[in-house]
Amino acid sequence: MTRPPLYVRRPFLAGLVRQLPLLAVLVVVAAGLLLVAFGHWRWGLGVVGLAMVGAALLRVFLPVRRVGFLAVRTRPVDVVLMAGCGIALTVVALTIPGT
Repeated sequence: MTRPPLYVRRPFLAGLVRQLPLLAVLVVVAAGLLLVAFGHWRWGLGVVGLAMVGAALLRVFLPVRRVGFLAVRTRPVDVVLMAGCGIALTVVALTIPGT
């Protein structure tokens, strides 16, 4: 006898598993914001920018049923916006002269 799928047996757990890519991105963003809060703004903004690029890569390679709330619009629009914002944030963080 086959077992029913996870979303039938444990819908809450299945929902959490579906949101793991978003959770991973949010953890990296939180680490970057902690760096900013402790005075390392250049490193922190770089980490946040790379988290956005990572979110774009997750959006490219994961299927829609696995990407969770990282899928907001169509795939090309999500990827262009997330990668563009991440690259722009990283470039700005690296090009602003330090003190």
